[in-house]
Amino acid sequence: MENYRLRPIMVVLLLMVGILMGLYINKGVRQPQVNVEGGSKFDEVMWYVGTDYVEAPDETRLEDGAIAALMEELDPHCAYVPSEEFNEVNDPLMGSFDGIGVQFRMEKDSIAIVSVIKGGPSEKVGLLAGDRIIYVDDSLVAGKKLTNDDVMRKLKGPKNTKVRVKVKRTGLDGLLDYTITRAAIPTYSVDVAYMIDETTGYLKLSKFSATTADEFRQAIKKLKREGMQQLVFDLRGNTGGFLKAAVDVADEFLPKGSMIVYTEGRNRPRQTMVARRHGMVEDIPLVVLIDGESASASEIVAGALQDNDRGTIIGRRSYGKGLVQEQIMLSDNSAIRLTVSRYYTPTGRCIQKPYDGNLEKYLLESYERYETGEVFHPDSIHFADSLKFTTPKGKTVYGGGGIMPDIYVPLVDDSTEYYFNRIANKGLLYQYAFEYTDKHRAQLQRYKTVAAYDKAFSVTDAMFEELVKLADAKGIKGTDEQKVVARRETDILLKAYIARNLYDDEGFYPLYAPMDEVLQRALQEFHEPIAP
Repeated sequence: MENYRLRPIMVVLLLMVGILMGLYINKGVRQPQVNVEGGSKFDEVMWYVGTDYVEAPDETRLEDGAIAALMEELDPHCAYVPSEEFNEVNDPLMGSFDGIGVQFRMEKDSIAIVSVIKGGPSEKVGLLAGDRIIYVDDSLVAGKKLTNDDVMRKLKGPKNTKVRVKVKRTGLDGLLDYTITRAAIPTYSVDVAYMIDETTGYLKLSKFSATTADEFRQAIKKLKREGMQQLVFDLRGNTGGFLKAAVDVADEFLPKGSMIVYTEGRNRPRQTMVARRHGMVEDIPLVVLIDGESASASEIVAGALQDNDRGTIIGRRSYGKGLVQEQIMLSDNSAIRLTVSRYYTPTGRCIQKPYDGNLEKYLLESYERYETGEVFHPDSIHFADSLKFTTPKGKTVYGGGGIMPDIYVPLVDDSTEYYFNRIANKGLLYQYAFEYTDKHRAQLQRYKTVAAYDKAFSVTDAMFEELVKLADAKGIKGTDEQKVVARRETDILLKAYIARNLYDDEGFYPLYAPMDEVLQRALQEFHEPIAP
């Protein structure tokens, strides 16, 4: 009986001995056929996998994954760009891409054209805003739950190649068939440049690309012709781009010889960049707007202006990216973006926010600003003495995690706006605006200019009730008091969204301005300066 009880234990012991013997017998029998002196542990592992793995591995996929993981181990801004994704990642910073020239959004599983780029290939063949793309090259795309990236891959392609699309147009039976020859489509950095009033120009910049400096100068010339004597320069939401573009833009605001930025790295000696010319807007009153999404090149510009006591920085603390990446091409047309140096503002600030190796914590730091109350109460922000610097005129500025504005404009923590904020943040306002524009496009097109639309169009009670029903269907409820507030805010934002569908950003920003609290604070600074 005792032997029977011991039998399972004996079997387990024999298995363990067998496994250990197998490991011992195999150890050292095969040596990798690689150059031991010039190779690495990675080369050894790849040799073993390629030689002995149970199935033939996809070595390219393994290499891509290993390089991507290596980049992630360095810092959050190092990256590997596979060859098949290179153009998609790089095009936005080069100032153009090859495509058909439309702006679209996915609407109820169909590709809805929001606008057609003037002079682009789609306009030339007759596509219109509001058209739905049903087929691309005889492949059905409607009802397929495609992502924006899926659509881009289907519509973009090399210059002079053709793509065939079939579209559904409201009011017409059947589908319209178009063959479009792809062309270079410009991408712009300047979202909008217009006069807020008789003397105040407003210029919003979305990124720093290869064409940014030229676009900026053209926009400034336009505003000067229209009477600009002071400027609101909006860098909110601008996540950065090329260092050179940032330096060139900052140069237009600063006297010749002023330091803009310097960079320094382990194998990169200090390089200092200064203003080299008399700037186009060197002498006019200036306010710069920033927020938590203003990063990298945006922070270079804001930091250079703040440290040179040029203008007033207004808004909320910027992102905090003070690392410089170089893009290095690899043999298969893939690339790595490698951090090679840090940049420093003229007073010597490095505004890179802390990174302890916890990527999730780093990426979510912007959300923590809500949890800590920073975005609502700026007095909750505390800087160590070691992070304080002084400008030539004696102003205290801070490093160690973004650009702290001279004038902080907190978010309003108002419970009466909760209902409206939920509708807006869930995208229901944007959705309703698109559907309303699509349904009433013929009537809306009688407004030939933004000014004509602004003067004649208004959001009706019936439109607001339709929006409330849409919110109810999504489970968003509000009190009577909250709906009164939402009605007031909707008058402005919904009207602005509809204008964007009709006139692009040139329609949106002028109509949105009255409810933009940061912009309104900037205008107050021009007319009635208040001590920060």
